[in-house]
Amino acid sequence: MSLGPYASFIVTSYLAAALVVAVLTAWIAIDYLNQKRRLRELEDSGVVRRSGRSATEPQMTGQVTSEASQQRRSWLTVLPVIVFLALAALFWLRLGDGDPSRIPSALIGHPAPQTSLPPLQGLLSNGAQVPGLDPAKFDGKVSIVNVWASWCVPCHDEAPLLTELAKDNRLQLIGINYKDAPDNARRFLSRYGNPFASVGVDGNGRAAIEWGVYGVPETFIVGRNGEITYKLVGPITPDNIDSALMAEIDKAVNAASISRKLWSAD
Repeated sequence: MSLGPYASFIVTSYLAAALVVAVLTAWIAIDYLNQKRRLRELEDSGVVRRSGRSATEPQMTGQVTSEASQQRRSWLTVLPVIVFLALAALFWLRLGDGDPSRIPSALIGHPAPQTSLPPLQGLLSNGAQVPGLDPAKFDGKVSIVNVWASWCVPCHDEAPLLTELAKDNRLQLIGINYKDAPDNARRFLSRYGNPFASVGVDGNGRAAIEWGVYGVPETFIVGRNGEITYKLVGPITPDNIDSALMAEIDKAVNAASISRKLWSAD
């Protein structure tokens, strides 16, 4: 999976936290060297004996101060390690226990973003230009929204599976082409076939941010009422299409059928 804007933000935040830990570690190292230099000066001046024992009260005070500093340094040395491990654990849990497809989405159960995108110019179907992304198209039919790019290696792997999904007449497939060169995007669809009823061009990545995209590819199920019901992070595979995606599609289609029956009854 290629990193999207949200994933990049998470990784950047984690790296920033790691930088803070590194700065703390450097500060501790500098403090240790300063304390060591100060102790050497005290030893040279005779305030503290090199054996660590003192014969006078000032010497004892110097020794106690040195021991207190060492105790403080030991705690400060452990602190960055604790912070780093805590951040690592938080980062791991935030990514869904290591399974990227389980990254949560705040958009599930909410209307799909009202994002309009221009079409991929020159992409034709039956001699006509394939339309861009129009939020109005979500109403009335279960939609599969796939965020993809020609430079995304996993997108090449999932392309044949999207072609198979497009044969399901209960669905409409909508593509969001993410930060791609138009020529490359057209060649991609020419090679694998175009499974999409519409393809919106997200040249600057703004739509991906509005959709909460962590990385490319990602796939969303949008119900007949225009609400997002499911999100798959990462490529569609033979395993997850059987174990999760089709079940979620069936659930969305059945919910749409129930809604139509209730509407007809009214």
